[in-house]
Amino acid sequence: MTTRKNALVTGANKGIGRETARRLAALDYKVWLGARDAERGETAAHALRGEGLDVEWLELDVASDDSVTAAAKAVAARAPGLDVLVNNAGIAPGYVEALGPDGRYERPPSRESLADMKATYDVNVFGPVRVTQAFLPLLLASPASRIVMVSSYLGSLARAAGNSQSPNVMGYGSSKTALNAVTLAFARELAPHGIMVNAAAPGYTATDLNAHKGGRTVQQAAEIIVRLATLEPGGPTGGYFDENGTLPW
Repeated sequence: MTTRKNALVTGANKGIGRETARRLAALDYKVWLGARDAERGETAAHALRGEGLDVEWLELDVASDDSVTAAAKAVAARAPGLDVLVNNAGIAPGYVEALGPDGRYERPPSRESLADMKATYDVNVFGPVRVTQAFLPLLLASPASRIVMVSSYLGSLARAAGNSQSPNVMGYGSSKTALNAVTLAFARELAPHGIMVNAAAPGYTATDLNAHKGGRTVQQAAEIIVRLATLEPGGPTGGYFDENGTLPW
């Protein structure tokens, strides 16, 4: 008898996270839908269960040590291991307010809020570290786990340096650059254990994060995330990808 694989997706009550949860569940994973808000999390999980998918809400605030610890204990009590961790939860405070009439980001770094930057880093950088560390015993208990860090094109220093048209979003962009570094660090540590850790750039996707200004669908965005979450043995680790291939750091 084959044991069903377990996956956790953070920030999964809407947008790219919810679509990723749906796609993994459709591949016969038991999916833990991580979300802070009980009503939103339960509503999303209920809707996916209505599609015949095995999805369960997991209370998880990636910015809270206590919440992450409790979530890891809850999953450990129900599952022998964790096969996939998708660190998707992310915020961009002040981003929507800084969009001009044409949808372009207009706030220069000199006017970015330091408080917003700190909040961004707590979710986008320290959140994935916090969650990965807490769930590592469960990831190590599975024979070939996969960790996906949901990054962004804005995390690429090479793209920012070579493209004057790239939005100059210091707080959010640099948080994703830091997340790319976190990806490499975990990949180096966990490679001997057969765990692959990669960063995914889903592209500028229409979500609440950007007031649905993005030009891509959540279905398109989830493609590279699911691909990296389900890599066969011998696949890449410590990489940064979109659906077309490797991206420059």
